[in-house]
Amino acid sequence: MSPIKTKQRRLKLGNTPKTGVRTQFGALCWRMNNDTLEVLLIKSRKRKRWIIPKGWPMHKATPAEAAATEAWEEAGVKGIPSEVCLGIYSYKKLRSPTAPPLPCIVAVFPFEVTEIHDAFPEKGQRKRKWMSPAKAASRVPFPELAQIIRHFDPRTFN
Repeated sequence: MSPIKTKQRRLKLGNTPKTGVRTQFGALCWRMNNDTLEVLLIKSRKRKRWIIPKGWPMHKATPAEAAATEAWEEAGVKGIPSEVCLGIYSYKKLRSPTAPPLPCIVAVFPFEVTEIHDAFPEKGQRKRKWMSPAKAASRVPFPELAQIIRHFDPRTFN
């Protein structure tokens, strides 16, 4: 089965209340290294767990463009985003100690890495590491994300 390809629209964000389930966009950063597929994981800032770059929707950006921006800011990589959503996963975002966790769903977009930079906005706050999809899937704390990574094949969306 191949993914359905549709043209994404740029988001127009209004003044909607920020309560309930929130949506984020994540980048599954990948590259071929000597004919071997590798994916890039980063450490989260507070809990130091292995995750993918992700963030909030951005005004006048498609979901894939927003994910690409997060890949640059959090992992220092640039490349080619795909507008094909690989899947979604959910988690609870921890905020302040007194605020309840915020339920989030993350739409994951493939992002072919073509450039790796040593200087990037969150360099001092995160560690990054390339690994096989199987190893990456075993390291992420979210079962749905692990499944997306484990079954990722860049040939299915090109």
